Amino acid sequence: MTDKPTFVYVSYIRGTAERVWDALTDAALTAAYWGHANVSDWRPGSRWEHLRTDGSGVADVVGTVVESDRPTRLVTSWADPGDEDRQDRWSRVTFDIRPHADIVRLTVIHEDLADEAERDQAAAGWAAVLSNLKTLLETGSTLPQEPWLVPTDDRPEADGDESP
Repeated sequence: MTDKPTFVYVSYIRGTAERVWDALTDAALTAAYWGHANVSDWRPGSRWEHLRTDGSGVADVVGTVVESDRPTRLVTSWADPGDEDRQDRWSRVTFDIRPHADIVRLTVIHEDLADEAERDQAAAGWAAVLSNLKTLLETGSTLPQEPWLVPTDDRPEADGDESP
């Protein structure tokens, strides 16, 4: 058991498990809602890359496919390309896809994060990306703006109470 931070996000999506799986593993679909193309053959042991869509060929995240059970479970390691050879710097992401009638419960577990700051970054990133994924699958279009560009530190002050 590890004491490293973990982030869990659960979303309910109208659709099928196969469609959610495809949205997580099809490079063109991930490029549409994530701003990066997830590229791999998605077989256990295979490399995967999170490639920018600007044509630069730059991978911002790399890893290995740990488990791949279409359409219900995908597990990958995640690392900065510079840390690819340092397994102690890797995190792990599990996508658990559970169909129920006409909806799917998608649970994303990002574990073995370096610290609470990285957990906070993961929380903001996953919320934006998965909201865009849900919108795309349910409406056929992504959100009108890239949700990861919305400022996150816009909380109102605490009820005007300025006492020390």
